[in-house]
Amino acid sequence: MSLGQAPAEFRPMQETDLDQVARLEADLQAFPWSRGNFSDSLKIGHSVWVCLVEGELVGFSVAMLVIDEAHLLNIGVARAHQGQGHGARLLSRVMDNARRYGAVRLFLEVRPSNGRAVDLYRQFGFRQIGMRKAYYPAASGREDALIFDKELA
Repeated sequence: MSLGQAPAEFRPMQETDLDQVARLEADLQAFPWSRGNFSDSLKIGHSVWVCLVEGELVGFSVAMLVIDEAHLLNIGVARAHQGQGHGARLLSRVMDNARRYGAVRLFLEVRPSNGRAVDLYRQFGFRQIGMRKAYYPAASGREDALIFDKELA
């Protein structure tokens, strides 16, 4: 945390957060998850968290935990709050929660064009283990997804 930067608070996502989370996602992505996608994740018991700074919701994460594996489904930080470490802290929270659940490995997909996210995942020790061709919708058709994983044990 840099001098003068307000501390971040993390808590489980609640139903009352869904409108804000969906708006944030829509601002970040050309092909965003819907409010319903986030609501479904909350209802089925995914590990869903929000990041607040001075009471303002500035980030979120959604992870699916299954037996001994976890899959990061979505993560985002408001543009005005990027570059302040909130994404790294959210990712750390995802990994810690997955470990507590008993997961020994975390998977994720990321667009190759999202260089900032790719760099963050590599800094955390994720390694690319594959690619899904034409996985994401894109303005010019489809974009591949890089598949990353990290051992958590």
